Amino acid sequence: MDTGRTPEGPNGPGPAVRSAAAGGGGPSAPVDPPGGPGGADPDAERRRGVRRMKLIATGFLLVATVVYAVSRWASGHGAGGWAGYVSAAAEAGMVGALADWFAVTALFRRPLGLPIPHTAIIPTKKDALGASLGDFVGENFLSAEVVRARLRSVGIGARLGGWLSEPASADRVTEQAAAALRGLLRVLRDSDVQAVVGEAITRRAEAQEIGPGLGKMLERIVADGGHRRMVDLVCARARDWLVEHGDSVMDAVQGGAPGWTPRFVDRKVGERVYKELLRFVTEMRDSPGHPARGAVDRFLGDFAVELQSDADTRARVERLKNDLLARGEVQDLIQSAWGAVRAMMVAAAEDERSELQVRARASLISLGARLSSDPRLQAKVDGWLEDAATYLVTTYRDEITSLISETVAGWDADQTSRKIEAHVGRDLQFIRINGTVVGALAGLLIYTVSHAAGG
Repeated sequence: MDTGRTPEGPNGPGPAVRSAAAGGGGPSAPVDPPGGPGGADPDAERRRGVRRMKLIATGFLLVATVVYAVSRWASGHGAGGWAGYVSAAAEAGMVGALADWFAVTALFRRPLGLPIPHTAIIPTKKDALGASLGDFVGENFLSAEVVRARLRSVGIGARLGGWLSEPASADRVTEQAAAALRGLLRVLRDSDVQAVVGEAITRRAEAQEIGPGLGKMLERIVADGGHRRMVDLVCARARDWLVEHGDSVMDAVQGGAPGWTPRFVDRKVGERVYKELLRFVTEMRDSPGHPARGAVDRFLGDFAVELQSDADTRARVERLKNDLLARGEVQDLIQSAWGAVRAMMVAAAEDERSELQVRARASLISLGARLSSDPRLQAKVDGWLEDAATYLVTTYRDEITSLISETVAGWDADQTSRKIEAHVGRDLQFIRINGTVVGALAGLLIYTVSHAAGG
C-alpha cells in the first residue's frame, strides 16, 4: 500500500518530497489540486500551516539534541553536577519528541516508509473508519429518542410563535412566499398546466355521476322557493319580448293558418292569440299564486325526484354531460381557467398591498400571537415537528449513514490522509512539542529523584 513512498523523518516529508514540492513535483509530492495561484484550494493554507508547525516541533527536537550533546560534553569535561540534570532532561525530551513524532506520523503514513504494524492508520483503515463514523452518527444523532429530546428542549413552537408575531418577520415570510410563488409560476408552462388541469377536470367530471347531486340541489331549491326569482325573471322577460315583438307573433300565427281561410279571419285569430298569450304571461308575472306557477313548481319537484331515482333520466343527463364535455368550446373554457387563475396569482404576488398578501401577513401575525401565548397549540406544533422529524430519521437513517460510509469509501486513501492532516495536523504537531517539553520535565524529575535517593 505504501511501498514506493519516500521515507519521512521527524520533520515531515523527506528530502525527495521536499524537493518535489518545491521544484517539479513527483508521485509522492503533496501536490495541491489545480486552481490557479491565489489559494483557490481551501486546504493549501492549512497545509502551509502544518509545514510550519512541523518545523517548529522539529526545532524543539533539534534544540533538545543540541542541549543533550553540549551537556554530555560539559559533563565529560568537569562542568559539575548541573550538567547531569540538563543531560537527563534533554535526553528524555528527545525520547518524548521522537515517540510523539512516531505516533503522529503513524496516523497518516508509515514512519520512515517502514512496514511497521498498526501504522498509516487513516489510509489503511479509511473504509472501516467511514463505516464506524456512519454507525456513530446513526446511533448518537439519528435516533428517534435523541431527535425528540433535542426538538423538545428547543421549544420550536414557542420560538416560532414569538418570531412570527413580529410584523417584520411576517413581512419577510410573506415576501419570500410571494417570491417563491412568482418563481414557480414562471417555471410552469401554461400549455402543460392547462393540459393537466383540463384532463383532471374532465376525468373527474366523467367519473362522477351528476344526476343525483343535481336532483338533491334542485329539490332543496324548490323547497326553499329559490326558483321563484328565476320564474319571475323569465315571466318579466317573456312579457317584455311579447310587447316588443307583437307583430312577429301575429305574423307567425297567420302564417300557420290554412290557405282556404280568409285573410281578415287569420288576422283576427292572430290578434286574439297574441292578446291571450300576453294576458297569460302578464297574469303569471303579477300573480304569485297563478296555477301555471304551481305547475312549474310541481314539474321541478318531479324532475328533482327523477334525477335521483329514475335510471332513464339519470342516463340521459349523463349523456348530455358527456356530450357537453366533448365539445371543443367547453374544453377551451376549462383550460382557460388556468390563465385566469395564473393572472390573479401573479398580480397578487407582485403587489405588496394585494388582498392576498395583506391577509397572509395578518394571518401569520395572528398565528404567531396564538403560538406564543397558547401552550396547547405550542405542544401540538412541537408534537407535529417531532413526529415528522422522527419519521424522517427512522425511515431514512440507513440511507444517511450509508451515504457517509460510501462517501468515505469512495475517497482516495492518500488524498483523504492529506486532507485530514491539513485540517488537524497543525494541532497534532503540538503533541510533539508537548512531548518534548513533558519528556524533558519527566526526565529531570526522574533524574532528580534517583540522584537524591542514591546519594
